[in-house]
Amino acid sequence: MVPGEAAPPGPGSPRGSAEGAAAGRKQRAAARRKVRVASEGINGTVGGSKVATSLYIKVMLSQPLFKNILCQEDFKTSAGGAHCFPDLRVGVFKEIVPMGIDPKIVSYKETGIHLSPQEFHREVEQYLSQATQGQSDTILLDCRNFYESKIGHFQGCLAPDIRKFSYFPSYVDENLELFKDKRVLMYCTGGIRCERGSAYLRSKAVCREVYQLKGGIHKYLEEFPDGFYRGKLFVFDDRYAICSNEDIISACRYCGVLWDQYKLCSSQHCRQLVLTCPSCCNKGLTACCPVCQEKELKVASRASGQTLKEECECTRRRPRVPIEHGSPRMLDTGKD
Repeated sequence: MVPGEAAPPGPGSPRGSAEGAAAGRKQRAAARRKVRVASEGINGTVGGSKVATSLYIKVMLSQPLFKNILCQEDFKTSAGGAHCFPDLRVGVFKEIVPMGIDPKIVSYKETGIHLSPQEFHREVEQYLSQATQGQSDTILLDCRNFYESKIGHFQGCLAPDIRKFSYFPSYVDENLELFKDKRVLMYCTGGIRCERGSAYLRSKAVCREVYQLKGGIHKYLEEFPDGFYRGKLFVFDDRYAICSNEDIISACRYCGVLWDQYKLCSSQHCRQLVLTCPSCCNKGLTACCPVCQEKELKVASRASGQTLKEECECTRRRPRVPIEHGSPRMLDTGKD
């Protein structure tokens, strides 16, 4: 079983969220969030008061089913609360995270080598030093979606321009030559996507070695808040991001000023995420692309009614599976 991610509130925070290794029942103290239960394990995020999340963790650790599998280290803390989530939903799924590959075909048991945050930090430090001299045989691979890496990532990483994790296997297949004979250092938010992604990459038998960050960016930032990860950490709830350093590495979609706080596209038919600064918002620039902006104006000018989601212009233009030509496109956010 793959232990997921979980956390009580952060120190000094009046409310918090328990992220990951999540199952069980709704406590009286009102914890909320969607939880995925699969044959591989349990994954999700639970938010609530300090009392609620502490009780949740205590109950989880006391379950005989999780004995010798789940431990306190598997729970990750961040400021938040029940208000970040509309309700509590527990669902049974085929995969612990939707990669689109049957777990019986590619098993998490064939995952990459787990590195602690300290070990991963040393590896990244060595990689960046060698890369500066043009001697590196390592790829630092971000296996999250493009909108996640856009607002925060490790310096010198390769961040695939993919919209869903289910596109990751195709990205690997289309870029196998890129990974040939390479050492790959993988990371994701909390380590769960790496469990599946590293197993898939290893199944192709092209890499020399595959490593993954145990506990993901979340655990790394607990120990290295001012380390090699710069910018915000994207999360899949109403917070959109949590902060560990002051760097802003992304920009407003309209004016280009530094900005990293996502909002939903204002166009009802779309609802993609958009980076638009307060100044541009005040000008009415609140959609993810010009086509959505125009549609929003048309919708606002006529009687309201039910709208259906459509594929917007910015989604249609994006290649489903990008092919890296020549040297991989590395993202750099070095500190001054």
